[in-house]
Amino acid sequence: MIGWLFPGQGSQKVGMGLDFRESSEKAKKYFEQSEEIMNCKIQSIIFDGPEDILKKTEYTQPAIFIVSFIIGQSLIDRGLKPNALAGHSLGEYSALAIGGAFDFSTGLKLVKLRSKSMASAGNIQKGTMAAIIGMDDKSVEQLCSSYEGSETLVTANYNAPGQVVISGGPQAIQWAMVNSKKMGARMAVELNVSGAFHSPLMASARENLAEMINSLDISNTKYPIYTNVDAQPVTRHDDIKDSLIRQMESPVQWTESILRMKNDGIKSFFEIGPGKVLQGLNKRIDKSIKSQSIESVIQMEQIDV
Repeated sequence: MIGWLFPGQGSQKVGMGLDFRESSEKAKKYFEQSEEIMNCKIQSIIFDGPEDILKKTEYTQPAIFIVSFIIGQSLIDRGLKPNALAGHSLGEYSALAIGGAFDFSTGLKLVKLRSKSMASAGNIQKGTMAAIIGMDDKSVEQLCSSYEGSETLVTANYNAPGQVVISGGPQAIQWAMVNSKKMGARMAVELNVSGAFHSPLMASARENLAEMINSLDISNTKYPIYTNVDAQPVTRHDDIKDSLIRQMESPVQWTESILRMKNDGIKSFFEIGPGKVLQGLNKRIDKSIKSQSIESVIQMEQIDV
């Protein structure tokens, strides 16, 4: 059984998806449709950059969703189907769109609102994130709970054993980076993000997104989607709405999601979209897991249907 995984913010790169646009009329139509929805030259930003513009949250998230969806849909058009799906943070929207919870247009509108709301929340309440390398989950949780300052400090992404991302106020993150090393962390790296994602500082973004999500007729999915918030497989529309709303302020349970998928019979994975971040995490989570990147037409064509 094969699981499809979809990357999140940070996997973007200038030029991603261009070969799909040039080789597929269907992909070209999706890219053109995206320009109407985004009301900007999103194709130019994706294909030509510059990187400084592409990495802005309000462009990064829609860009990755667009490219990941087109690649996933191209695989389905070739006769390939997943047994289960998961996406890292933003990638959950790509997984849900491919799974049939909503169509491309609805998914992109959701991601557009999500990205703008997250960027706005970052302006309302300043925050940042940092990756703590070389500490186990419990120790990072203890680090966060021991902080006595006035700012927020919480775990945000359980990416792999020994790799946990924390989220919070700027001073709290700086304090945690210093003290994590005192507690034995090998490394603490501040991330280049515009806010404290997956933390209570995203409350205003959650409220904006919840209003739109609750107004939509989301469908049951064709395949189980392992959610970020609790690593459980869902297919029902009401569970999907709940998990998407909670995702904004909850930590991404990625390690547990991958292990649960493996325990449920998924033995190999396709990472669908730009980059190889999720492949790298899979190796850290369980070396026996087989992972393959599909981000180009050539890679897609090399798969046996």
